[in-house]
Amino acid sequence: MDVFVSQYDWIQRTRETLFRYCETMSPEDYVKELESFGGDSVRSLHVHVVNCYRGWLGNRALGKRLSEITPESVRSVQEMREIFRETDALVHEFLNEFKDKADQTVQVTLRSGGILEPTALWLFTHTMTHEFHHKGQIVKIGRQLGYNPPETDLIEPEVQFVQK
Repeated sequence: MDVFVSQYDWIQRTRETLFRYCETMSPEDYVKELESFGGDSVRSLHVHVVNCYRGWLGNRALGKRLSEITPESVRSVQEMREIFRETDALVHEFLNEFKDKADQTVQVTLRSGGILEPTALWLFTHTMTHEFHHKGQIVKIGRQLGYNPPETDLIEPEVQFVQK
C-alpha cells in the first residue's frame, strides 16, 4: 500500500465535503472578501491552496513552470473543482516521481536568495497541512456569512459490520 496515495485520498474526500458546503453559498458569498479575514474570500483561500500545491510540488519539486492562478480568474465553485482536479493530477505526478524517495531532498532557491533543501516528505506534508489550515478558515468565513457547515475534519473510515 502506498501510504501517501492513501493519505491524499483522505484529503480529497474531505475536500469534497468542503466543496459541497461551498456549493450551498450564493455566488456572491463565495467571492465576498471579509475584512475580518484580511480581505480574503472563500474563493481566494481556495486559490491560495492550489497555488501552494503548484508552487511547492509542481514548480519546485517537479521543475515545472506553472503560473499562479488569480482569484479573479475563477468565477464559481465548479470552476474551482476543475482546478483542483488538475491539482490532484499534479499531486499524483509528484507522488509517483518521489515514490519510495520520501527522504530525497529538493533544492529550492528562496525569494530572499537563501537555499532550502526540504525532503519530498516535508513538501507533501507542508502542502496537505496548509490545505487543512485554510479549510478551517473557509468554514469560519462560511459561518460568518450565515452558512451552517458540515463536519469537515478528516473523513472517518467507513464502519464495517461483521456478521456473526
